[in-house]
Amino acid sequence: MLETTPLTTVLGARITGLDIARGVDATTMAAVRAALDRFSVLVFPDQRIDDAAQIAFSEGFGPLERTRPGAPGAGSPVIILSNIGPAGEIAPPTDRQVLNNKANRVWHHDSSFKPVPARASLLSAREIPAAGGDTEFASQRAAFAALDPAEQEGLRGRVAIHDFGWSRSRVDAALVTEAELHQHPPVRQALVLQENPHGPALYLGAHARRIEGMDEAASRALIDRLMALATQPAFTYAHRWRPHDLVVWDNRAVLHRATPSPRRRSAATWCAPASPAPCRPSPTQRDGAWEGQAARSIARRAGRRRNPPRPGRVDRGAPSGGYSGMAGAPSARPRS
Repeated sequence: MLETTPLTTVLGARITGLDIARGVDATTMAAVRAALDRFSVLVFPDQRIDDAAQIAFSEGFGPLERTRPGAPGAGSPVIILSNIGPAGEIAPPTDRQVLNNKANRVWHHDSSFKPVPARASLLSAREIPAAGGDTEFASQRAAFAALDPAEQEGLRGRVAIHDFGWSRSRVDAALVTEAELHQHPPVRQALVLQENPHGPALYLGAHARRIEGMDEAASRALIDRLMALATQPAFTYAHRWRPHDLVVWDNRAVLHRATPSPRRRSAATWCAPASPAPCRPSPTQRDGAWEGQAARSIARRAGRRRNPPRPGRVDRGAPSGGYSGMAGAPSARPRS
């Protein structure tokens, strides 16, 4: 029998009474999905599972995305997140996975840069440090509820542009290739999601570059203010990992970020919804100006890659200033 213990007053619950390795029946899985809707983050302690068991449990949330080529676990529903090299050594700071881990330390929603972004994300601890490496979560339903009603109304219906190349290049220019720029052009996402029965949620994070209908400076000012509100301590939960923990979270309701870890190995699976409609702005046709801007954005970044700014030169076009989910229609889409 499932036992649910809330972790904070705004998000998170510990779920016990379930042995995932032995399989989960349909009735229990429905109860787990309902708990995820309500609590946004679920912690399943002492789950001694392998990749096959994690995949089977993940499929209870929807079809799974596949790991993109070049990443650990390419072609599989499971991606290995680690800072450990092939010989057991700590990977150097320039290692691509280490750079990806660095990007994951910024508050984000998994896959928000994809036309159909992830919903449920599942992460299991395989090797963890004695200290450090917490994962932090921030309730975006609580953040939206804290806004003045007039501002809530003003944000509903607004659209944010989520840009993978822009967000990754803010972390490190080497973290995004030209192929990835073309694979993941900027996409439009609703700024407020209203699909959850427990209330609407803000939807921004590291990939949100600007807001349609506002210039870049005004967009950044609004996004930064909302992000500061959304990640204040009153709305957050920090998970301190223990061996064999499995954590599931709802990307449509929480932001998350990793914290530095001296040595870590985890396995992640991503799921996306069967239909993209709940996560998209109200149906409209993309206008030619927006399409052209997306193409120009890709071309500018590709040009900077070929012709990097000389030392001492200010690149006026440069940016000023990521990780598992529930899948469906995007099951064939690569993950990042």
